[in-house]
Amino acid sequence: MLRLLPLLATAAAVWPAPKSISLSGASVKVQPGGAAFFKLNGTSPLLEAAFERYAGLVFPHRAAADGAALASLAVRVANVAEGAPQLGDDESYALSIGATAATLEAATVWGALRGLETFSQLVSFDFDAGSYEAAAGAVEDAPRFPHRGLMIDTGRHFQPLASIFEVVDALPYAKINVLHWHLVDAQSFPFESTSMPELWRGAFSPRERYTQEDVADVVERARLRGVRVVPEFDMPGHADSWCVGRPDLCPSETCASPLDVSKAATFDRISGLLDELAGGLFPDGFVHLGGDEVNTACWESTPAIAAWLEARNLTADGGYAHFVKTVADLAIAKKRRPVQWSEVWDHFKTDLPRDVVVHVWKSVTNVTDVVAAGYDVIRNVGYDATSWYQTRSRTSFERRLSRLYRYLDNLNVNSSAVYGNEPCDGIPADLCAAHVLGGHGEMRRRSVLWP
Repeated sequence: MLRLLPLLATAAAVWPAPKSISLSGASVKVQPGGAAFFKLNGTSPLLEAAFERYAGLVFPHRAAADGAALASLAVRVANVAEGAPQLGDDESYALSIGATAATLEAATVWGALRGLETFSQLVSFDFDAGSYEAAAGAVEDAPRFPHRGLMIDTGRHFQPLASIFEVVDALPYAKINVLHWHLVDAQSFPFESTSMPELWRGAFSPRERYTQEDVADVVERARLRGVRVVPEFDMPGHADSWCVGRPDLCPSETCASPLDVSKAATFDRISGLLDELAGGLFPDGFVHLGGDEVNTACWESTPAIAAWLEARNLTADGGYAHFVKTVADLAIAKKRRPVQWSEVWDHFKTDLPRDVVVHVWKSVTNVTDVVAAGYDVIRNVGYDATSWYQTRSRTSFERRLSRLYRYLDNLNVNSSAVYGNEPCDGIPADLCAAHVLGGHGEMRRRSVLWP
């Protein structure tokens, strides 16, 4: 995985742009010293591991010991508590690089991690002189949005652990603090469930699966980098793969999805699955329950489900409402905030539980209406000229492919348009500040490269 670093000291670029940066234009010679270069005012296994990583990232080349003025970075953290990162953690920091001393101050270990990344971007190697130098000045930084995510989709395209680890390792370089893990979809169910062990029969193959230990390793690797992992189990649609191992959850052999809304056992099984997620495997406070692109034709064409709907005077859309609200309530009862795609809001609006986070990906969803109603929002623009679904231009060959394959879309979106996308456009400032938590880039396609 290539690391995107602005290594030219003359540019002294910090990415993403910090809240405040003031550089003197001078450069300070730096004497590399491995992990010992970073001096912490306390004890933190998490930060000690970070020092090891950043020693290699900041100082990849050998340099002569020439008595350089700057021989350490003093790291001062007010609270070195190391739980799992959560929404709203204080990620602020202040970094100062002077002629003879450099200091990084942060309220939490998460802020210290962000400051280490900024420091790494201000240090460069002078190949002619064979020495390191840092841009002198001061940075004060705090995120504008607390939730800054990237989604990977292992339900459609299996990714080996090594690939996922590379993605996780790269996220801090852009100060992205959420991995949205779209674990399963209609095509594949690669996740090991202890409550329903038959489910991963729906994986692409017996070798394309994730054990719970694998998942725990991803979550821990992310935690060490200040990255939350939000799992997604899309339901009731996008669930055909569930039926391979558990056909009892589905309408019929010939009509697999959406999941069977008429059986109490369906929700009992989902409750058991949520117990697994909330029981320590995923410590984050969010769980994504999908809810998008639900075609209820299977329910209407399956006699038992149609009879169940009729007995309750429900339309198929009413059954959809019953499903998404029931699973949201299950998550809330397990002390997890449910995230659901914007179709759920578009259909049912304020009938949804107030704890639901609306994940907006469709332009037809009026975000101002959502936040004005008091719901929190995660934004990712789906299919337009500033889409966060893709970030690179496509070749003529890719344009031809995109006519054939749905998931080679948005490759024509230029990165400058992506960075110019303003999440609060059209939303009153007070409502945006209160309810727009942040956004995601959604990496659903094989053709996307990250970073």
